[in-house]
This record gives sequence, structure tokens and C-alpha cells, in this order.
Amino acid sequence: MDSSFTLYLGRHTLETALLLSAPILLTCIIVGVVITVLQAITSIRDMTLTIVPKLLAVGGITLLTGGWMLELTLRFTNEMFAYIQNIGH
Repeated sequence: MDSSFTLYLGRHTLETALLLSAPILLTCIIVGVVITVLQAITSIRDMTLTIVPKLLAVGGITLLTGGWMLELTLRFTNEMFAYIQNIGH
């Protein structure tokens, strides 16, 4: 195993992690900004107002993108196991 292969594996791992976390993180950011603007407009400072919508949005986006996330995870895992198997030969 040479250094270019190790860099490829590291990069591929980071790209997969970014792709898996992107829908949830973007949802949290968008919902957080919207709730913050609404709180600034209405002067309501309730912590449950920020947490509950984020939880609901993350749950919804996980239901929508869960199949794709599972497919991506399985493809990555199969690739890694194939690399491990090839190292032994």
C-alpha cells in the first residue's frame, strides 16, 4: 500500500462523511436561521422554539434521504472490504 492509495482512501472517507452529513447539517442551518429571524422579529426567547423545529426538520429530512444515505454507506463499506480483501492477496 503506497502513499497515494492511502491519500485516496482518506479523501474518499472524508467525501463520504461530508455527503452523508450534508442534508442534516444544511437542514439544521436553514431551520436555525429561519427560527432566529422569527425570534428577532417577535422578540420571543424560548429555547424550545429553537430545538423542536430543528428536531422535526432533521427527522423529516432523515426519512426523505435515509435510503440514499444507507445506499451510500453500503457502497462505501463494500468498497473498503474489497480493498481489505485485496491487501491480503
